[in-house]
Amino acid sequence: MIQRISYAFRETIASFRRNVTLSVAAIITSAVSLLLVGATFLIQRAFDNLLVQWRGDVGMIVFVRPDVTPEALTFIEENLKSQPNVIDVGKIAYLDKAGSYEEAKRVFAGDPTTLSLLSVETIPSQFKVVPKTTDPELVRSLATQYRTLPGVAGVSLAEDEFDVISTLSGFVRTVTIAMSLVLLAVAVILIWNTIRTAIFARRREIEVMKLVGATDWFIRVPFILEGLIQGLVGAIVSCGGLWTLNKAWTSGVAEFKAGTGVSSLVVPGSYVNGVMIALLIIGAVAGGVGSGVASSKFLDV
Repeated sequence: MIQRISYAFRETIASFRRNVTLSVAAIITSAVSLLLVGATFLIQRAFDNLLVQWRGDVGMIVFVRPDVTPEALTFIEENLKSQPNVIDVGKIAYLDKAGSYEEAKRVFAGDPTTLSLLSVETIPSQFKVVPKTTDPELVRSLATQYRTLPGVAGVSLAEDEFDVISTLSGFVRTVTIAMSLVLLAVAVILIWNTIRTAIFARRREIEVMKLVGATDWFIRVPFILEGLIQGLVGAIVSCGGLWTLNKAWTSGVAEFKAGTGVSSLVVPGSYVNGVMIALLIIGAVAGGVGSGVASSKFLDV
C-alpha cells in the first residue's frame, strides 16, 4: 500500500514537471475564479450586515421649511411625540439650521457644487425619528401623515435607502458569481487539458503497464491526484488573496469616523475562515472532477 501511494505521488510530481506551463495556468485560473467566489461571499455578507443594522433601527427624517413659524414647529414636534406607541419619543432629535448645515457639510463633502447651493439661512431644519415598529408599511404611512403637516418640507425614510442597497447587492452578487463560474469552468477545462496532455505523453508507458497487469485505478490515480492538487493549490492561493483583501478592507474601514455606518461592512474573521474552508473544498472537487473525467475519457483501459 505504501509503495502504491509513493508511486502515485512520484508520478504526480513528474507530471507536474513535464507540464509546468499548463499546470501553472490551471492553478492561476483556479485561484482567480475561487478568489472571485470568496469575494462574492464577503461582499454579500457586508451588505447583509449593513441592511441588518439599518432594519433594526428604521429611521425617518422630517424636514422643516426654513421659513417655518415657531407655532408650526411646536405643532410638528407635538405630533411626533403624540404617538409613543409607534415612535420612540426618547430618541427624537431636532437639528436646527446650523446643525443641519454642519451635517450637510459631511454628507456633501465630496460634492462641493451641491454644498455651495446651501446655506444656514436656506437649509431646512429637521427632526430625526426612530419608529418603534419595524413594519415598513406602517413607517411609510407615518411618513405620508407627516408630509401633510404645516411647515413640513418633506420626509425621508431609511427604508428608501434599503432599496438602493438591496439592488446594488443583487447586481454585484450576480456579476461576481457569473464571472467566477466562467473562470472556474475555464480552470476545469485547463486541468482537463493538462491531464489529457500528460496521458498522451505517457501513452507508451501506459500500454506497457496494461500489458503487465496494472489495474485501471492504478493507472488513473496519479492523474486524478494531479488535477486535485492543482485545484487545491489554486484554492490555497485564493485563500491567501482573500485573507489579504479582507485584512486591507478592515484596516481601511477603521480609518472612518465612528457613527458613519461603514463599520458594519466589516466581515468577521470567523465567517472568512468558513469561506476559505469552502474554497478549499470547491478547488479540490473541481480539480478532481476535471482530472477524473479526462483520465476516464482518454485512458483506454
